[in-house]
Amino acid sequence: MRHLIFLLVLFMSAPATAQAIGKKPVIFPALSTASATLDIHAATDLPAMEPLLRDFQQAAPDITINYFEYVTNDLYKAADEACRAGHPIGDILLSSSVDQLMKLANDGCAGAHRSPETKRTARWANWRDEVFGFTYEPSIFVYDSRMVPPEDVPRSHADLAELLRRRIDFYRGRIGTYDIRLSGIGYLLAYSDARQTTTVYGRLLESMSRADVVTRCCNSEILELITGGQLYIGYNILGSYAYAAMLKNPHLRIVVPQDYTLVLRRGALISKDAPNLAAAKRFLDYLLSERGQRVSREKAFFFAEDGTLPKGVDGPETLKESGVARPIRIGPSLLAAQDQAQRLRFIADWADVLFGSARRPDDPPK
Repeated sequence: MRHLIFLLVLFMSAPATAQAIGKKPVIFPALSTASATLDIHAATDLPAMEPLLRDFQQAAPDITINYFEYVTNDLYKAADEACRAGHPIGDILLSSSVDQLMKLANDGCAGAHRSPETKRTARWANWRDEVFGFTYEPSIFVYDSRMVPPEDVPRSHADLAELLRRRIDFYRGRIGTYDIRLSGIGYLLAYSDARQTTTVYGRLLESMSRADVVTRCCNSEILELITGGQLYIGYNILGSYAYAAMLKNPHLRIVVPQDYTLVLRRGALISKDAPNLAAAKRFLDYLLSERGQRVSREKAFFFAEDGTLPKGVDGPETLKESGVARPIRIGPSLLAAQDQAQRLRFIADWADVLFGSARRPDDPPK
């Protein structure tokens, strides 16, 4: 009961950034005479998806796309409420929080799809032909090379914990990560971290607590704070977003942890009774196709399924051959992550360690 009361207080004090980015879509008009509309509801930043959307329209010029953008928890809440009411939102859902998509599918909110493209999907990225993974994204460390000297660069989770203990005054208030109360993907990564190594994860949480960690809802907010100089290091950031930011900012650097690296596949789910079912299936097939995967690798999410790292990333030559990769498999084990009692307990324990009863998350130093 203490955990539940504490968690409710934290939720009530959570910042407004948990709200959906907006209910109005970004519209991509058909390139020819429109014969169909595709409504995409996604917890995926539009700049990352836009190359895929535009290339898809080159292959399907008759389809108009309405793109609705959310944060992960809000997409899940909206989709769950709509499903329960019998009125699905949109035609297809996209989210990095694949455990939430699996919960929706398990509750009967997904439509199955089988095609030659779905058959070629890796087994760990296809659940019951209802939830499909279409990207390969490691969880990484990102840092500002202007502020973090070479000797301080952490290359493992234990390194990061030790750095924060050793130089706590320098890094106090300068470390950023997800607020897992607000972020579905943040929760999934933290939950998966804890399953990898309880001891190291516990030490890291304690070190971040002492260093007054800054928590935010989204990758984009943490990366903006690092770019702006308010934060020095970001923890558990999706490699795709970090790499896109690094291409624009020569001071950003990316480290793939050498002890283990969580790898997820951003998920896609066709809504049950999708109003534009044919268009949804066509788009899903495109995402899984060789063409879609090439655009994803070269222009959108940057990391390849073979584990090869993009140029300039500090890490092994390939994630797979090094044995570093720890895939978050799209399978029944993810349903345990969405067990309500376990989820509330995990989040409450996380918040208790990081913030305690006497402290609330602070804004980063100016």
